Amino acid sequence: MSVTRVRHPHDDAPDTMAEFRLLRILPQGARRDGLRNEVVRAWLPMAHRIATRYRDRGESLEDLRQVAALALVKAVDGFDPDRGGAFASYAVPTITGELRKHFRDHTWVLRVPRRTQELRRQVTLVCQELARSGGEFSAADIAARTHLGTDEVREGLSARNAYAVLSLDVELAARGAGGGKTLADTLGGPDPGLQTVVDRESVRPLLGALSERDRRILYLRFFRGMTQQRIAAEYGVSQMHISRVLNRICSQLREQAMADAA
Repeated sequence: MSVTRVRHPHDDAPDTMAEFRLLRILPQGARRDGLRNEVVRAWLPMAHRIATRYRDRGESLEDLRQVAALALVKAVDGFDPDRGGAFASYAVPTITGELRKHFRDHTWVLRVPRRTQELRRQVTLVCQELARSGGEFSAADIAARTHLGTDEVREGLSARNAYAVLSLDVELAARGAGGGKTLADTLGGPDPGLQTVVDRESVRPLLGALSERDRRILYLRFFRGMTQQRIAAEYGVSQMHISRVLNRICSQLREQAMADAA
């Protein structure tokens, strides 16, 4: 059985009242299933149109259309034509509610209580209205519009940052001839030098207790980067002697540092 379409201000609003009445009396079976599918297909453009309103919010349009289509099936099954209302008046809130539920349950980066999500929605709507009117506004201004307490307004405002996050790969505005950078490029990284701060501070007082000759040999080897052979030539000794001196000094410093730490 095909659905009769009637011209309507909205092309996606067919006249299916007769089909809905027939669905109410048909028994379960292939005939009823076929009629139900025809009604769903007739109203599917409306469901897609509603889903399109929620695009560019972090979810693909295809996923949103699937959510809207499932909500449409739910509306078709729950609609009672004997109550006298139009199907669109019943279906639109049902589809819209399912889409909002989808965003609430699947797209929040941080899981927050439903009450907080509702506060975010109320606060966001009022912020948009106040922003269009121009000028600055405070939490007290939002509270006056929403009839909420200032603490609830602040909770709703803070929840706005939990809804979505920016990818570290997002490209920032280009500056100069070098082109744009990603957000990750602006973040710092671990400093290898920080790992040696504790060791250096632990050894510092121990170095002061060394003889002037031992301190200079350490300085030439580890701060000036001189080889053991060059240090030995400066002191007029063998390279083996300088090697033994360095091993003795390092072992002594290590043992003293470990003893102090213990």
